[in-house]
Amino acid sequence: MSKVTLRGYILVPESELEVVKNELDNHKRPTLEEPGCLVFRVTENPENPLRFDVYEEFAHRAAFDLHQQRVRASRWGQVTLNIERHYQIHV
Repeated sequence: MSKVTLRGYILVPESELEVVKNELDNHKRPTLEEPGCLVFRVTENPENPLRFDVYEEFAHRAAFDLHQQRVRASRWGQVTLNIERHYQIHV
């Protein structure tokens, strides 16, 4: 199985910025503990406080898919419903 890499950014509406920032650590911690998660970084862009740069690596597609399922059902999934996602996924 080949590694899956996700690279890109999210754009957060200003009205939701505080709740997204407050929930980010609660999202990172369980993600980094997921089986198959190799790298997971979400960092606020220094030039645009509404943009967060995202980089993820998972050992294989099954781990990536499980991550996506967990996120959809999580608090992070709820608070980020209105954000714009701009991702490229490489398998």
